[in-house]
Amino acid sequence: MKRVLRRFQTLPIRARLSLLVAAAVAFAVAAVSVTCWFIVQGKLYDQLDGDLQKAAAVQGPQRVGIENALANCTQTPQTAYNGPRNTYSQALTADATVCLLGNSAGEVKVTQADKGVIENRHNGDGIVHNGTTVDGTPVRVMTVPLTLQNRTTGETSNAAFLVAVSLKGTQNTLNELALILLLVSGVGVLGAGAAGLAVARAGLRPVDKLTEAVEHVARTEDLNVRIPVEEDAEDEVARLSRSFNSMTSSLASSRELQQQLIADAGHELRTPLTSLRTNIELLTRSEETGRPIPEADRKALLASVKAQMTELASLIGDLQELSRSAGQRGERVQVVSLEDTVESALRRARLRGPELTINAHVEPWFTRAEPAALERAVVNILDNAVKFSPDGGTIDVRLSGGVLTVRDHGPGITEDELPHVFDRFWRSPSARALPGSGLGLSIVARTVEQAGGQVTLARAEGGGTVATVRLPGAPTPPPTELQ
Repeated sequence: MKRVLRRFQTLPIRARLSLLVAAAVAFAVAAVSVTCWFIVQGKLYDQLDGDLQKAAAVQGPQRVGIENALANCTQTPQTAYNGPRNTYSQALTADATVCLLGNSAGEVKVTQADKGVIENRHNGDGIVHNGTTVDGTPVRVMTVPLTLQNRTTGETSNAAFLVAVSLKGTQNTLNELALILLLVSGVGVLGAGAAGLAVARAGLRPVDKLTEAVEHVARTEDLNVRIPVEEDAEDEVARLSRSFNSMTSSLASSRELQQQLIADAGHELRTPLTSLRTNIELLTRSEETGRPIPEADRKALLASVKAQMTELASLIGDLQELSRSAGQRGERVQVVSLEDTVESALRRARLRGPELTINAHVEPWFTRAEPAALERAVVNILDNAVKFSPDGGTIDVRLSGGVLTVRDHGPGITEDELPHVFDRFWRSPSARALPGSGLGLSIVARTVEQAGGQVTLARAEGGGTVATVRLPGAPTPPPTELQ
């Protein structure tokens, strides 16, 4: 059985569906055919039993004829009783003697049940059963009890009267019916198998298209393949096709972003690497030629090398942050005190801009995020404000109701630059001379979005820029989690 199941599981889906449909139809047709055959058999037997009951009704002259036949009991039909033609009629005495009556077609074999009718009387009712004649003909037999009275002595005796009809015609009818039902069932099963195969082909045609699309993607890495799906289709195949289209679209977008990130990163890395190479070549040539560089110029070169290395380290860190998947971040998400995060970021911002005045009003608020990523995002926003604030300027920071606003009083952002502020490696023309990788605000946008919030950057009234971060709240954690 296990081998058959394993063999079945290795068949193509079409073959399995066809076999399952054919098996289901075969079972249904077999059940209907068998039920139909037994119903017809019962009806035919009921009709025979009704005829036998009429023939076994012994009254008046018939009883006199049976009594005379029993008085002169022989194994040949007696003319003293003229029963129905084409039937088997015989009497059975208490000592199991068989007496054939007139017009009997032959002798029926007496069974123990027939003898029991004489002994048990069966409440005056007879029994009906299948039997055979002496020459082997199948018959339907009805045996009824009789009480006979000797007209001379007046004594009574028990006997039985057997009436039987041949079952050849009934059995022939049932055999023909069974053959017809078998043929019809076979045609039905074959038709069901063919219909199941056709339905399987039609139903699996979208799966074939999906398979071809997957094989095409695996062979060519072409993620622009789309499977046509009807808009109102809601079956499993349509859902699978939509999921595949959505998956390929996401993969294509991810690959495009990856290629763009690599291209942008290569472009951004080229400048500091070129500067580092130039400065290091100058220092190396000075050592090789023995012509020392003036001390002031040498210090400037070393400072430039250090600055470029710091910029490279920052750029690589930002790239690593952007390359981390959402799954890696989700493992570290927890309830975070945004108040503590902002306070920590403010301390770092004051160190980077000691000449600036930072006014802060921070209220308690808890949200679900990755602590390190959220603090980095807030630090990037404050660094952006510090970078563009004039000497002696003021930065206003406010956290209330889950909304963090950071406003600087710098030159601000033009309207045509606002749509690009969160793009990777994008830097405004006025900021290209300043240190930075152009990834800070991209990291802010990604972190806030993954925490379920929103971030915007807009021009502030009276000049400057205002950054707004909205983060959803979370239940306050127990004190042990805040420590």
